[in-house]
Amino acid sequence: MAEQKNVTEEKKRKTSLAEFVNQVRAETAKIVWPTRDETVRTAIFVFIFMVILSLFFLAIDSAFGAVVRAAVGLLK
Repeated sequence: MAEQKNVTEEKKRKTSLAEFVNQVRAETAKIVWPTRDETVRTAIFVFIFMVILSLFFLAIDSAFGAVVRAAVGLLK
């Protein structure tokens, strides 16, 4: 029972602003930033993939449009 009370008290303890800032700085120091080459390579990959997907969705949209136009033409 005494252990539960200690755990509860630890959970309720609030972090001071200075301690919070120190924790944020410590976590920020752990960040591994990508190199310029990695960033450029990733950006190029995203651009190429975006173009491929936009062409795919253009084809799908055109196909569905043709099907709908044909179906509407059959109704006339």
